[in-house]
Parts: sequence; structure tokens; C-alpha cells
Amino acid sequence: QVQLVESGGGLVQSGGSLRLSCVASGRTTTYWPMGWFRQAPGTEREFVASITWSGAITNYADSVKGRFTISRDNAKNTVYLQMNSLKPEDTAVYYCNKREPDLLWGQGTQVTVSS
Repeated sequence: QVQLVESGGGLVQSGGSLRLSCVASGRTTTYWPMGWFRQAPGTEREFVASITWSGAITNYADSVKGRFTISRDNAKNTVYLQMNSLKPEDTAVYYCNKREPDLLWGQGTQVTVSS
């Protein structure tokens, strides 16, 4: 079993920044491509960003490109999401999982951006 624990969310004004963390524990492997996803109220969970196991290749949803940066520290089994220039439409619960998600979802971390 792998447990995913997201943290770092909060309330921030438009234009502000937050850094999210996701720690994986249990039977983990550093070879997984990992991703961040988000779900706003009344919508389906959507892809935000992904990173290969080496960190060499990253991909972003068009809506966050140029504002968000995904990174990872394999020694710590941790994936990060640096979010800059936040907008109200970024308000959602943020989750991490494998890029092709098949792990049990964590509780997520709430990000609220006020205008």
C-alpha cells in the first residue's frame, strides 16, 4: 500500500504564491512519473502537471503553464508544486498521484485564491 499526503495549501490573494508538497510512503518506487491534479467544486478532477522520475521532463496544463513548476526529491519521496501568479480560477483541492493515476487518492490540500 502507498499513502499519499498532500500539504501546503491555504488562502492566498490573487497574484500570490504557494508551494505544495506530496509525500509518498509505503511501498513506493522512485521510478514512477508523478503528477498533480486538482478538483474544483462541481467539476471533475483535472490534470495540472507531471514529472518523470528523473525530473528531466515536465508537462503542464495550458491553464498553468508559465506559472506553476513541478519538481521532485526522490530521496524524500516528495513531489512539489510551486504555484506563482495565482488566480481565483486556481481555487481547488489539489492532489498528487502517479501520472497515470492508479494509487489510492490522498485527502488533498485546499487552495483558495481570493480576488
